Order: sequence, then structure tokens, then C-alpha cells
Amino acid sequence: MLDVEKEIGEIWTLYGRHQLGRSFDLPELDTWAWDMSQAGPGISVLGEVAGLRVLDLGAGVGRHAAHLAALGADVTAVDASPTQHQRALARYPGTPGLRLVCADAVDHLRHADPYDLVYSVSGVPFLDPHRLMPALANSLKPGGRLVFSALHTNSNGDGPSGSVTARPEILRLPGSNIEHQMHMWVLEPQLWEDLLVDHGLVMETVTTIDSPQADQPLSYRLYAARRPERIRSRPRTSAPPAPHAALGVGIIVHGPDGVLLGRHRLGTWEVPGGSLEPGETFTEAVIRELAEETGLIAEPADVQVLGTLLDHVGGILRLTVPALVSRWSGTPRELERTIGSWRFWSLDALPQPLFVPSSQCLTAWNKDLPLDHPPADFQPYNTGLA
Repeated sequence: MLDVEKEIGEIWTLYGRHQLGRSFDLPELDTWAWDMSQAGPGISVLGEVAGLRVLDLGAGVGRHAAHLAALGADVTAVDASPTQHQRALARYPGTPGLRLVCADAVDHLRHADPYDLVYSVSGVPFLDPHRLMPALANSLKPGGRLVFSALHTNSNGDGPSGSVTARPEILRLPGSNIEHQMHMWVLEPQLWEDLLVDHGLVMETVTTIDSPQADQPLSYRLYAARRPERIRSRPRTSAPPAPHAALGVGIIVHGPDGVLLGRHRLGTWEVPGGSLEPGETFTEAVIRELAEETGLIAEPADVQVLGTLLDHVGGILRLTVPALVSRWSGTPRELERTIGSWRFWSLDALPQPLFVPSSQCLTAWNKDLPLDHPPADFQPYNTGLA
């Protein structure tokens, strides 16, 4: 849609050039209007602006921005048209509290510090919402407000579109009798609300602005939205990712008689452990796996999660979380067919061969143990371990 926005920008630049060559210009604001008919609510929609950092999107000659600056706001007025910007500079040179910027609105939003208030008098429909909204949502401070007006029904009685697409409109620009055809996003209120909500804003009000002429179908809508005080998180997709990692716990059961090891049917000696189940914490997985494999019962307070071990085997990321259990109830029993012969082994007489992940877990717990195994990257938690 950048070609559409480029076409729109060229028309506004042509309009600005036309106005620069004329002696007449629009008067200063005596009444704040959100559309071309001077109807509808006025400046009160913005609330108290003194001391606020404010952005005017599509500021044109800058009349609205200068008005707010005179009320004590710190206003940045952005317009992409160089001739409109030139008109604003000539009209408001050195105006206190007013900064005039010639830039693409989205580029400005992406790089500017957040604003307390962003508003636009009929300028938002000239920008692709899919490009504008992500930048606009993050340009507001938490608690900041967005207020903008948008065409709803044109002079021919054509109502808003039911999809987020630009459509051609005939526009007669202020102070000009020339009609221009340009594309605009004339959307149903629900579509505007959906766009705002999808990008983390909360709709406050939608105000109808009808033409004061009874036989004129032209109407606008004034939208007011707010960014919540709290920062939201985007939910994960429900589609599962492609398998690329294995996650499990290794349980070091240590007591006066040493560490608990069982013999796997493949011949290796291992600490208890296994994979996490959906929704489990590491501690919950430790307690469940320990009970399922050995019959020992541990309480959450008995489990100390030590950190994470990262290893890569066969193109798969192996993530093992070693945990220490130093208090439990029960006696080890053989409960699974794949592993049994549970017994406690003294640290100075451990059996061999040890299963590699078990060796890595034991080394993560006690680096002085004389164990040989492939290295793994261990990231300790705040447990006092080096």
C-alpha cells in the first residue's frame, strides 16, 4: 500500500504548492473542528493539554498544533508533504512549544519518544492502518490517549467499507475548488476498533459527526482510545512448534548413604528423572518422576532446582534441569520395567558406566566428583554454587 500513500502525498504536496502561490490562507482557529463542516464536538475531547507531550499526525499548515501549543502543550506537528511543511514554517516561525517536522508519520512514530497524546484531524485515513497501527500503539506512553477523526459517509452517501482496504474518494481540499481523486481507508467503526484493540489499545468512545445540512449525507466519526497502564503480552499461538528440543529433569537424591542410582536395562547407571509434562513446573516434575520411578515421596520444600544444562546431540537441543532432593519419605522400589536396582552409592565409589546426562547433573551439583563425560553448558541458579 506504499504506492497508495505515495499518491496521496503527491496530491497534498501539489495542494501545498498551490496554496503557497496564493495570498489567501486559512484563518486562525476560533472553533476547533474535527472535520471540514465545523460540526461535532470541539477541543474538549482532548481534555487538559497543558504540560502534555502531544503529537499532531498530518498537521498540514499546523493551525491545530499551534492552538494547543498556545494552551501550554509541548506539540510536535508532523506532515509528510514538504510544501505543507513549508507553509507551516512560514506561518509559525519560532512558536514556543511547537516543533514542525516534515517526515513520514510511521517513520517518526518508530523513532520518537512516546507521547502523552496523539491526535489527528482527518489524517489517519490517508495512512495504511496495517503500517500505522503497530507504530502508533507503541508511540503512546502507558495511559496515553489517541484521538482521531475519520470519514464515515461521503457526499454521495457511500458508507464505510467492510474490509481494511483503501478505496478511491473525491476530495475538495480546503481553500481550493479543485477536486482530487485519492485513495483513503474509509472503514466501519468496528474495523477501526478491531485494529486498535489488536494493537493493544482500548476504545473509549466513538462519536458521530454529521453534516449540519439536513440534505447532506457527509459524516465523520471521532475515535478516542487509550493505551492501558499495564504492558500487555501477546499470547502464544496454539499451533505446536516443530520438535527441536528435549526437556527433562535429573534428580540427585543425596543422603548419608550417598546418591541414589538405578540400573537401566541398557546397562547404564542413572539418577531418577524424565521429561516434563504439559503445565508442570520443574519442581512438580521432580516430585512426580521421583515417585513414579522409585516410590520416594518429596515435598516441594525438599526440592532445590540447581540450574540448566544445555547440550546438543544429533541436531536436537537437550535441556536438562538438575535438582537436588535431600529429604524424602519411603524406601526406593523398582516400579518401572526400564530401570530398577535402586540403591545408594557412596560418592567415592560410584558405579560405571554412568548415563551421560546423569554424569552431567552430578558434576553440576558437585564439580569435584571424578566423572568423565561430554561437556555441557551449565547455568546455575542462585543456589550458592560456583
